[in-house]
Amino acid sequence: MLKYLMGGVASVALLAAAPHAAMALTTTALQATEAETPAAGEQTETERLYAWMDEVFQTELQYSPESKTQLGIIDEDYDDWGPRGDEAAAAEHARRQEYRAELIENFDRDLLDEAGKLSYDFLIYQGTMSDRLYQVRESGYVFSPMGDAVSGLTTFMINAHQVRNEEHAEAYLSRLAGLGEIVDDLVEEAEERAENGVRLPLFAYPRLTASAERQMSGAPFDDTDTDSAILADFRGKVEALDLSEEDGAAMIARAEEILLDSYQPALQRYVASLEEMETHADERAGIWKNPNGAEYYEAQVAFFTTRDDLTAQDVHEIGLSEVERIQNEMRGIMEQVGFEGDLQEFFEFLRTDEQFYYPDTDEGQQAYLERSTEIIDQVMEVAPEYFDTLPEADLEVRAVEEWREATATGAFYNQPALDGSRPGYYYVNLSNMADNPNYLMESLAYHEGAPGHHFQIALAMELEDVPMLQKLAWYSAYGEGWALYAEHLGKDMGFFEDPYMDFGRLSYELFRAVRLVVDTGLHDQRWTREEAIAYMMENTPMTEGDITPEVERYIVWPGQALSYKIGMMTILDLREQAMERLGDDFDYGGFHDAVLTAGTIPLPLLRTRVESWIASVEAGE
Repeated sequence: MLKYLMGGVASVALLAAAPHAAMALTTTALQATEAETPAAGEQTETERLYAWMDEVFQTELQYSPESKTQLGIIDEDYDDWGPRGDEAAAAEHARRQEYRAELIENFDRDLLDEAGKLSYDFLIYQGTMSDRLYQVRESGYVFSPMGDAVSGLTTFMINAHQVRNEEHAEAYLSRLAGLGEIVDDLVEEAEERAENGVRLPLFAYPRLTASAERQMSGAPFDDTDTDSAILADFRGKVEALDLSEEDGAAMIARAEEILLDSYQPALQRYVASLEEMETHADERAGIWKNPNGAEYYEAQVAFFTTRDDLTAQDVHEIGLSEVERIQNEMRGIMEQVGFEGDLQEFFEFLRTDEQFYYPDTDEGQQAYLERSTEIIDQVMEVAPEYFDTLPEADLEVRAVEEWREATATGAFYNQPALDGSRPGYYYVNLSNMADNPNYLMESLAYHEGAPGHHFQIALAMELEDVPMLQKLAWYSAYGEGWALYAEHLGKDMGFFEDPYMDFGRLSYELFRAVRLVVDTGLHDQRWTREEAIAYMMENTPMTEGDITPEVERYIVWPGQALSYKIGMMTILDLREQAMERLGDDFDYGGFHDAVLTAGTIPLPLLRTRVESWIASVEAGE
């Protein structure tokens, strides 16, 4: 999942990506929306708040050309990049705190309606959390195999920068020319932190170096006949235009020149910097080893759970308890399928028996994609029985492209375009089919696709009465919590009829419970990388090939892995509360509307919203 505007993330970018909206979002359309806002004297306090939030949104957009591109806005900044580095981060932090002060000074919360109060509290939370993260930002990593900042630039150009005419192609070339400076800025920031003792563990550097080398693989970087990923993308986009053969060839030649003269030297400097930092690194895994590492992790736990009532020790103990509960349910399925042996032996059976794996061939990959599509189609057929409001955007299943397989996670969701030019994508990494057992297919499709990330993210952008600041925010505890809840919901919707598939559902829930134990173990209790891998091998049916990159992900992205289970448990707790209080009046569609139709919000605000919905149903409203 990618980062969004004003979500409290310590990022300069307005948003790294944004979901689909039913209407195309252009500068003209945004201005038209502003023009329709009632005059100040006619506005309610909530209307006045929302008008101000729209102004803030417009202001912040100007600081991130990439965000505008992701939103489908093509204007004079289409050829540019947003600022990076400490100076830009300080400026962003100052603006956010100024917004918070303006909110408190200029708006009376007591005069707001219920939706307005939610938005007000949402902004207060953002400002407070953003400040807390900013205070410890220099203890975090600039470069990371998880969310690779450098390969992310290439991904952005390929997936987001559209070329519909010659002017767009010129903008593409301009952005290519600016890539080298962006990489250099990131290198400078990473080197400054390294001098202060902030270095990745040893295992991470070869992965980053290899990723950079792959980006310099192919034409024009070598003598092969195959284009590099970035050149292939530009060539394909240019060749799709109505240009003369001569003009098209000239544009492609300019791209090759820019890549050789600017981009490749910057990547080479980046690789050299990584190799130098690697000579001073060690194998310690936890963020505790960095300056102010303990304070940094406390902030990450609070941000990624959106809850201040949980310490790292609390989360660790919740994880241990959930691991025990889920494993007991797994033993029930072992009895159902007649397996004789203990849980670890069943795990080994699932890891090694050929019946659970597609062939590691092109045909096997295609079969996996086709079956995943069928799973999503069956969800779409019954979804209206469980959802009053569904996203309009389409959803497609895709394999992760070969050029980014090594640094991509096992599966992820990529949001639709705002203008409807592309659907939502459920990506699955099929580089090694041994890492993709078929008994996990249902859970994975429900999580990344429907009714998981696609229903939540695409729907958020189609909401009409929620300010853009709120629609574009991203909190993992909510978003990932919903996606894990969606796996559980698949059971409620009548799926997981195959006991092995149901075991797969429990496997993924166990996986998220184990994450609570491992993440806090690494960063709070000072576990080693090897101890974390061993714990996951003993307590999950995952393969070592899948476990190792997962543990390495937790190491370089402290706290994020806590989001899933804490969020899911919160949503399930709210549903159980609603079912108990409402009895026969409980309705899945109403509950899911209460959860999904206010944008991505912190869990305490979600609890307030759902409890308000419960009260309204009790009152017969």
